[in-house]
Amino acid sequence: MGDLATALRQQAVACASLGSPMYADLLPRVADDLQEGGATAAVLAPWLDAAGPDGVGLRLLGSVHRLVLQRRAGGLGVFYPSVGGTWSPEDGWAAFRSLLEEEPAAVAEWLDRPPQTNEVGRATVLMAGLLALGRERALPVRLFEIGSSGGLNLLADQFRYVDADGSSIGPEDSPVVLDPAWSGVVPRGAVPEVVERIGSDVMPIDVRSTEGRLALTAYVWPDQVHRHERLRGALALAERTSLVVRRQAASAFVEDIALVEGARTVLWHSVIWQYVAREEQAAITVRIDELGAQATEAAPFAHVFLEPTRRTPSSGHEFLAVVESWPGGERRILGTSRGHGVPTHCE
Repeated sequence: MGDLATALRQQAVACASLGSPMYADLLPRVADDLQEGGATAAVLAPWLDAAGPDGVGLRLLGSVHRLVLQRRAGGLGVFYPSVGGTWSPEDGWAAFRSLLEEEPAAVAEWLDRPPQTNEVGRATVLMAGLLALGRERALPVRLFEIGSSGGLNLLADQFRYVDADGSSIGPEDSPVVLDPAWSGVVPRGAVPEVVERIGSDVMPIDVRSTEGRLALTAYVWPDQVHRHERLRGALALAERTSLVVRRQAASAFVEDIALVEGARTVLWHSVIWQYVAREEQAAITVRIDELGAQATEAAPFAHVFLEPTRRTPSSGHEFLAVVESWPGGERRILGTSRGHGVPTHCE
């Protein structure tokens, strides 16, 4: 129980640093209630031995948020900004705890489900990479993604990106506006044509289904209204755009990628590498090297990613935006970003 309570408090610190004062306030109260044997302890009883990486806190919060979105959470909704409410620490916690007491089975329904978001803001890294590649040679893009979730970042060419100076690229009528998308040495150029969009995930979400939309919305923190706005816009785009997300392991998916002349094949991923087993990481890396060796001027290949990465063996981890391109095997650090992707600081 102590380890889980510690994990909940650590998650609160993370939520504070990532801009969710609501969850930063709520999680320590959940931890206290757990240790005091309250309603939280009863609901989380099967998970008392779980470690931090299991994300029990985010599973609990996502499950409760789902009930709020479904109007199944009694009076708790008046404290959730995602449905028009305003968080109040004392009253909000009282309503949250009451829900755990009165509807423990409903809350428990999603506790075995890993939190899954589809952070549209991370497209700032992908687009920065595509713009950098396009400056070398403009080609249509075949876009492949591992850890796609619902595949929303495969729609990156349909988002609008606003620079710190107010200039922008992308469709003017896009329902997804990333503002500010970038800072620093801002990338320039025309948005490339994406002619193919295919993703993979071991647990893909169907963004055209009610259940899929609910899941993605529930795991976006309720007080981060800007993230909800981006998600709604991307879901609207997904309704009218052809994209494919396969239920497939990342290594098998990458193994199936083949290069095509007249287009740039791009493999992209963001904040998923830590969840991939080492053996599978090795297989993916081998396949990336194989594709790089096969690349030609007529059929180039690129690998773009946002992952916690070290600049040097002795430096700490940063969310580095990196592009690797072939032929040639050049590796460039585009800049740094955040877990949610906005803004990306370009170097």
